[in-house]
Amino acid sequence: MKKQDTLENQANYAYLALGSNLGSKINNLEYAKYKLSKIGVKIIKSSSYYHTKSWPNINFPDFINSVLFIKTDLILKDLFNQIKFIEESLGRKKAPKNYPRICDIDIIDFNGECLNVHFNSQKIIVPHISMHKRNFVLIPLYEINQNWLHPKYKKNIVKLVSKLPKNDLISIKFG
Repeated sequence: MKKQDTLENQANYAYLALGSNLGSKINNLEYAKYKLSKIGVKIIKSSSYYHTKSWPNINFPDFINSVLFIKTDLILKDLFNQIKFIEESLGRKKAPKNYPRICDIDIIDFNGECLNVHFNSQKIIVPHISMHKRNFVLIPLYEINQNWLHPKYKKNIVKLVSKLPKNDLISIKFG
């Protein structure tokens, strides 16, 4: 007899990118990590914090960013829903794209798979469609896993970081 819902009970591994550019930024990210731990997410590794200019509008407040490597029993859509709930519980409001926010959590990678999931008028694409161009994702990700391979492009993190424009590499600040 086949065990029902075996995939839903299996451990999933993901990389999450966290960012904040409003309020007490580091406290926002620490509280987000605490909230993640309360929904069945085990943080295996956490990068340092990185300071970056807001993009695309550098006149907005600077960001603090971090990347987490996690283990969870949640399936992708449940993890996504929980992340959205955590962002809202921290005070994130609906705003135009790339506007300042208290907390932003993106699923960068989920089990090393390429996924395009639609549910309840939501669309989740992993790996995150722009992550391979973003210093605030790639540098913290490199810190926690120098062997990470982009699931879609099949490129190692070292190659992706080396393709960043020089200004992106010198503009990100550690700590």
